Amino acid sequence: MYTPHINAEPSDFAPTVLMPGDPLRAKFIAETFLENPVLVNNVRGVQGYTGAYKGKKVSVMASGMGMPSMGIYSYELFNFFGVENIIRIGSAGAISPKLPLRSIVIAMSASYNSNFAAQYKLNGTYAPTASYALLKKATDAAERMNLPVTVGNVLSNDLFYDDAQGTMNWQKMGVLAVEMESAALYMNAARTGKNALCICTISDSLVTGEECSAAERQTTFTQMMELALEIA
Repeated sequence: MYTPHINAEPSDFAPTVLMPGDPLRAKFIAETFLENPVLVNNVRGVQGYTGAYKGKKVSVMASGMGMPSMGIYSYELFNFFGVENIIRIGSAGAISPKLPLRSIVIAMSASYNSNFAAQYKLNGTYAPTASYALLKKATDAAERMNLPVTVGNVLSNDLFYDDAQGTMNWQKMGVLAVEMESAALYMNAARTGKNALCICTISDSLVTGEECSAAERQTTFTQMMELALEIA
């Protein structure tokens, strides 16, 4: 079994896949947290691994950056490889002044400025939301782990370099942070009847200008990783 982007058998993937954007973060998670991780995909350098966490089969594979890339990988995993749950574990930029660096945000919903939803021919504006079952598991696990999290709306932005500099306009509507993938993931999950959740660590702040380095984003956001693994 293979697709244009994944060369694996359906049995190679666990029912739950953790999806960071960065392939090197996927490698770090597999080598740090999984027992006996096996590389099951490396097409285009997008590494996917399957191993065990506390005795349970779990996979981790990168999504790449942006909604088109997330749209491809989550679609293929949901439709062709028997995956039931995808948990995005990514980085986000805070637009709420209440979110310091390294705080954890769970995306209950994902606003967007993308044309991704146009494919569904809906007579209105679709509101992408997380799967409640995964959302509840995540908040319950965070409470057990004594891990502070903030739950709310994020913005999935098609633009990293925004010429109009309009990202902060979303702040007045209570949007917590900006990232680039969750809305597409939530829409693919809804369309396929599967489950999805986005958990992000704040890597930079559009309010204060603070930021983490690329190396820190790759290897130090371990609390988010452990939270996702606990619910996997």
